[in-house]
Amino acid sequence: MTYCVAIRLEKGMIFASDTRTNAGVDHISTFRKLYQYGIDGERFIVLQTAGNLATSQAVFTKLQNAINQRNEYNLNTMLTLFDAAQMVGECMREVTRQAQSIANDNSSTFTSSFMLGGQIKGQPPELYMIYPEGNCIRATRDTPFFQLGESKYGKPILDRSVKYDTDLKEAAKALMLSFDSTIRSNLSVGMPIDLVIYHNDSLLIPEGRRIDEDDDYFNTVRRQWSNALRQALIEMPECPDNYWG
Repeated sequence: MTYCVAIRLEKGMIFASDTRTNAGVDHISTFRKLYQYGIDGERFIVLQTAGNLATSQAVFTKLQNAINQRNEYNLNTMLTLFDAAQMVGECMREVTRQAQSIANDNSSTFTSSFMLGGQIKGQPPELYMIYPEGNCIRATRDTPFFQLGESKYGKPILDRSVKYDTDLKEAAKALMLSFDSTIRSNLSVGMPIDLVIYHNDSLLIPEGRRIDEDDDYFNTVRRQWSNALRQALIEMPECPDNYWG
């Protein structure tokens, strides 16, 4: 399994994905699930994935090959991010159909989901969720973030703390806590975490950061959060006597 988060804010965008992939408890591997595309000064695109690893890798490879071979239609030539999301959806459908045809199996085991976000010069930043069927939806001011994979453990933190006008640094802290909660509660999600933070209208491709288990900031945040939760629990009023039957 995996856990990916993408947040679109008034001042910027944040993308993060874990790298753990497992096929049983005795076969755990590390694979990148977040890729960046674009041209500095012209466009910036991030693509994240969860689902069948072979399908996801095939999609990433086809998209990169189209760029390398200077095909007429590739992520660096799409006129809008919606067009780019549509292209990713069609590429995914093609890869899935081929895998199902070879295996003679129409089940959902070959499917993947994607999140695509970024900005093209002269257009506002956008974020899309691309479903296994290939269709997509766009993030809005009311729904500024999307998740893929094991979302249930980290979603309550994001729901309570991330709004469209949330400061970029505050949202980054919430995202860290979201990952900490997920990693603590689900063994199929694990370090390292790939993180990309983008400032709107910069049109620069960020270097990004890989957060491992020894990352000082991540460990400080998770430790302080645990201590704060324990202290908050202590300070909560005790249950009244009539709660005990």
